Amino acid sequence: MADLDEAELVRRVAGGDRAAFDELYRRTSPWLAVRLRRRCADDDVVADVLQETYLAVWRAAGSYAGSVTEGSAVGWLWTIAANRLVDAFRRRARQERVPTVALLDTTAPAAEDEVMANRVDQNFEQALLRLPPELRQVLQAMVLDDLSVRQTAVLLGMPEGTVKTRARRARIALRKALS
Repeated sequence: MADLDEAELVRRVAGGDRAAFDELYRRTSPWLAVRLRRRCADDDVVADVLQETYLAVWRAAGSYAGSVTEGSAVGWLWTIAANRLVDAFRRRARQERVPTVALLDTTAPAAEDEVMANRVDQNFEQALLRLPPELRQVLQAMVLDDLSVRQTAVLLGMPEGTVKTRARRARIALRKALS
């Protein structure tokens, strides 16, 4: 495949040759990504445009291979990519123009609910402060910081089994304190 030019690779892609497609991608995607990045600083948009471009190449290689144009295969690729980039910019512009509708709370919470929520928060805070520090650390990492058992173990420098045991003890103590 190394001795074939890009036009021949596109012709082979039109015939469904996966190896030719892989070689075409290997040769042209770095160059194409650089050209796209000169026109768009958003790496996610560039990645999407590259994906859409090569999907279009796979689907439409026959239109290039069957044409008797003077243009090069690389120029054909760039034309597809540039058009996909323009489409991406248009999609972004449409999304930014969509007005956002502010959602209003239709009902205010009842005064009793607010008082109870405040009281529960205070009770929970007091119960949390009464926990031994080693239990409180584990509970804060897993519940308040939303870390997994493994992440908590790494953070606190302890085995996962110890984290699980302390988390269970902390929950039992909190349940007892809040009931």
